[in-house]
Amino acid sequence: MEFLSVIAAAATSFVLGAVWYMALAEPWMQAAGIRRDADGGPEGGQSPVIFAMTFVLQLVVAGMMRHVFSLGGIDTLGAGLVAGGGVGLFFITPWIAINNAYGMRPVSLTVIDGGYATLGCAAMGLVLALF
Repeated sequence: MEFLSVIAAAATSFVLGAVWYMALAEPWMQAAGIRRDADGGPEGGQSPVIFAMTFVLQLVVAGMMRHVFSLGGIDTLGAGLVAGGGVGLFFITPWIAINNAYGMRPVSLTVIDGGYATLGCAAMGLVLALF
């Protein structure tokens, strides 16, 4: 059952990411400095490998969150939501901010990517607490 919860949590975050980045595609591409082709999409397109890798890495995050939740006794929806959001806001987002600061990237990129990290991890936490 634990493995199914990890898959469901990763899938939920993956779908949320698709919605998040479709809604914020224009500002994200500008902030990230993505070159565009004649159609306005990313130059060279995006390989399906990127999406597969993303899902696998989200499985890693969800698996570790499930482990930490188990150790911490986090088993209610509210606790899962808060703990997951905390992982995104206080672990992942600062790391993104550090990388973007050294790369001299715009703060808007950190806000967009950190916002997704926070919402994605909150969703993972909620799903993990459901199981």
